[in-house]
Amino acid sequence: MRKLQIGNVMLGASLALVGLTAASAQTTTFQRYRCGDGTQFIVGFYPYDNRAHMQIDGREVTLSKRLALTGSRYSGSDVTLQIGKTGGATVKHSKRPATACELYSPT
Repeated sequence: MRKLQIGNVMLGASLALVGLTAASAQTTTFQRYRCGDGTQFIVGFYPYDNRAHMQIDGREVTLSKRLALTGSRYSGSDVTLQIGKTGGATVKHSKRPATACELYSPT
């Protein structure tokens, strides 16, 4: 059994059971954002998938990658996420106006 550490949380799981190899587990990234309107969300990026996997408003949403002039843009299920090259982002969801978000790590 391998232990996988994400932030300060140690998870014990067999990587074979979840379908990940050791190499893909090392390149998987999770980012936490906090927005100006109080929204907080987590987005995950997997090396074998060009989509963004997001948890926002208590639900899971898979966003397809879209064309963007700068940075990256993803959308799906009434959610649009745009991530700038510097890490800042904007999110538009649930018929709310777009809001600026920043990376953060809870303490």
